[in-house]
Amino acid sequence: MGIYLSTPKTEKFSEDGENDRVRYGLSSMQGWRATMEDAHAAYPDLDGSTSFFGVYDGHGGKVVAKFCANYLHQQALKNEAYAAGQIGTSLQKAFLRMDEMMRGQRGWRELAALGDKINRFTGMIEGLIWSPRGADSNDKNDDWAFEEGPHSDFAGPTAGSTACVAVIQNNKLVVANAGDSRCVLSRKGQAFNLSRDHKPELDAEKERILKAGGFIHAGRVNGSLNLARAIGDVEFKQNKFLPAEKQIVTASPDITTVDLCEDDDFIVLACDGVWDCMSSQQVVDYVHEQLISETKLSAVCERVLDRCLAPSTATGASD
Repeated sequence: MGIYLSTPKTEKFSEDGENDRVRYGLSSMQGWRATMEDAHAAYPDLDGSTSFFGVYDGHGGKVVAKFCANYLHQQALKNEAYAAGQIGTSLQKAFLRMDEMMRGQRGWRELAALGDKINRFTGMIEGLIWSPRGADSNDKNDDWAFEEGPHSDFAGPTAGSTACVAVIQNNKLVVANAGDSRCVLSRKGQAFNLSRDHKPELDAEKERILKAGGFIHAGRVNGSLNLARAIGDVEFKQNKFLPAEKQIVTASPDITTVDLCEDDDFIVLACDGVWDCMSSQQVVDYVHEQLISETKLSAVCERVLDRCLAPSTATGASD
């Protein structure tokens, strides 16, 4: 099968960090997949009282996952709902904003810069021929103004990504999810799912898909995508008579808010490569077991990845 390697790539990118509120560890590994399409974001100091963590599992390419890792937290932070204390609303708007930002000349240019060498080269050549008047890509207050250019009618990427993010502010945990990545809370050793895997067979997802003119075949939307919600995937969002939330595939997330307490041990954010291998409770149990002898959280993450790496692609590749 062309999407798998003959031997898995087990090299890992890992990181640890902390402040006076939270401590985190992360790790990512390509595994058997031919390309690494996952991305993450870890900002323990999003602002003075808030931490942001996100996982983005790409499909059809890496660019949408990388785009979300670069911009989703920024959009949540700058949304007026965030300033009003409405974190869930700001996250929902930020998810939908990703699709808007990836359209047009500016969207095409940003995605090209995040893509493979050919795309980057193409983007560079185009940049020599055409550049936006007065635009500065390093401007942190960028309002993503419309740009004229040869790709002004770019509808958005055919690649896509899940997004599962957790925002911790004081004793509040807000989780936003679109797709089948998952956030799990361990409370006194008991696993609590704070997100729902958005598979096409779920009643609410199936109803939206069919109403928007789509179909489900072999567990896949239009026989193609095994997710009912995702950022990107523009071909499933073409009904001009429907809002973004009611398209065949939507980027609109489920929002879950939890009051944290002293019984809470940790949260786990991971892509489906972990959840296809272990249940939520199995992951919580495994992490607790590892924490008895290991204090470095990224090392625990690495052990989870090694635990979930399939022995061969014949048993299902995990990445």
